[in-house]
Amino acid sequence: MIPITYSDEVAKTRAAGAPIVALESTIITHGMPFPQNVETARLVEDDIRTAGATPATIAVIKGKLHVGLEPDALDALGQAQDVAKLSRADMAACIATGGTGATTVAATMIAAHLAGIHVFATGGIGGVHRGAAHSFDISADLQELALTPVTVVGAGAKAILDLPKTFEVLETLGVPVIAYGQDWLPAFWSARSDISAPLRMDTPDAIAKAQQVRTAMGLAGGQLVANPIPQADEISSAVLDPIIEQALAEADAQNITAKAVTPFLLGRIFELTEGRSLTANIALVRNNARLAAQIAIAMTK
Repeated sequence: MIPITYSDEVAKTRAAGAPIVALESTIITHGMPFPQNVETARLVEDDIRTAGATPATIAVIKGKLHVGLEPDALDALGQAQDVAKLSRADMAACIATGGTGATTVAATMIAAHLAGIHVFATGGIGGVHRGAAHSFDISADLQELALTPVTVVGAGAKAILDLPKTFEVLETLGVPVIAYGQDWLPAFWSARSDISAPLRMDTPDAIAKAQQVRTAMGLAGGQLVANPIPQADEISSAVLDPIIEQALAEADAQNITAKAVTPFLLGRIFELTEGRSLTANIALVRNNARLAAQIAIAMTK
């Protein structure tokens, strides 16, 4: 196993057997400008601490896998240029070559599992991109959920994706998709889509037990907890759908593909909503972090 660099806070929590919640780092490097990216990362970490768990922001820095970032390291990552966006395919290569990279959902799951962390909070997972029948553009996040035993808490899949196909692939891969507290799956910035939830659970204890039973049965993979954005912070799909369509058309016209698609779309949606999408994004990430902390606490009981 490769060596892992733990922050002092995470190292102490691991030694005590107390609950930890993993956090990705692409939201810092590819999701927001400095200093708002670092400010948001610290807010999310503090939400987890307030809820009774320890945050562990994950990144690869100069060839070392960091689980938990010290304040100066978080600041430096927030201002770094040309940071790689790491998934399963390139994470090992980045470490081997001494590179610096931010972890996506898939890479964060891998690192969390290596560190013995069972719960991970994010904004939303990647999935099947619109037009995937021609592009074959499907996020590695879906396969990772089928492989790696980590509970991922997010506001569903990002609304820029083909949501029905994304959840169909998750079902095919045998990944439990659990709507928290409602019978419909959320749609990232919107509290609900028109897709009924395959599973519903109303308490962190139930979600924690489901993962523990899955592991005890020898079933591979984790589970996706689809946590709706608070209604006070949501943007309705009626407002968002035409904006997303416009952003998608612009990406196609400019021939933007692969890993560049999601950052471009999120940036254009930010502009077209006059910043409302970012405000909602921050609210949903914090909401997911608080729920993830409760699940992590339940798993340590």
